[in-house]
Amino acid sequence: MLGLKVRTLFFSPLVSSISYSSHRIRLKPYLTSAPFNLRIRMSSSSSAPSQIIEHVVLFKVKDETGPEKVAGMMSGLNGLTSLDQVLHLSAGPIHRNRSSAFKFTHMLHSRYTSKEDLSAYSGHPSHVSVVKESVLPICEDLLAVDWVAGNLSGPVEPLPGSAMRLTFMRLNEGLGDEEKEKVLGAVGEIKDCLGSLDQMTYGENFSPARAKGFSIASIAIFPGLNELEALDSIPEVVQLQKDKVRDLLDHVIVIDYVVPPSQSASL
Repeated sequence: MLGLKVRTLFFSPLVSSISYSSHRIRLKPYLTSAPFNLRIRMSSSSSAPSQIIEHVVLFKVKDETGPEKVAGMMSGLNGLTSLDQVLHLSAGPIHRNRSSAFKFTHMLHSRYTSKEDLSAYSGHPSHVSVVKESVLPICEDLLAVDWVAGNLSGPVEPLPGSAMRLTFMRLNEGLGDEEKEKVLGAVGEIKDCLGSLDQMTYGENFSPARAKGFSIASIAIFPGLNELEALDSIPEVVQLQKDKVRDLLDHVIVIDYVVPPSQSASL
């Protein structure tokens, strides 16, 4: 019932931390996509820190929700870019959900310097307020993953108009560290096969509570939709890596997302 059987390329380490119950959801801090001259945010020519924390949250908005409430949720989440812990944050509608089992409609991607910054963001009153007032009332499902991305190359903030492919992998039950490392290795090898790729990170989720069993995630970032969609015409590029780990994976979720224009923070 979960996810998409392994068919498409798998990339995108999503590790998120959302704690929610029928009355409460706590989203872990997201790194924000804000003006290039603020804090340690970097221009396209800057080098990225050697390690960052990736945070991804997928949202399923209730079908009956009016567009003004959806816009309010997006505005509230994007407004959190002003918080000190956030390096980059982008929230918007999903361009394409390739999973038939999960009907997610929107997503948030953010980046932080450390797990401590992510935790501080999660408990910040402004974040808690947005979740309570704008997210919980209109969302019926959430999935969140967080992972440590080492050796990041390129800007911390993906440029508006960049296209992302996010991949979440759930391994078969009973597998150990050896099999997990094999999957991570295969994901890493994909990066060398993709000439049009701007940036890619992947890793193991360290916030399992709201990840629905998905333990490995990746994000592949392309200059735009044309470069991302070109991958679908050359599936053989990653076929070898997929074949190496196909029998180890239970389900895979693949999401395509386009980074929206930055918006001014208004908390």
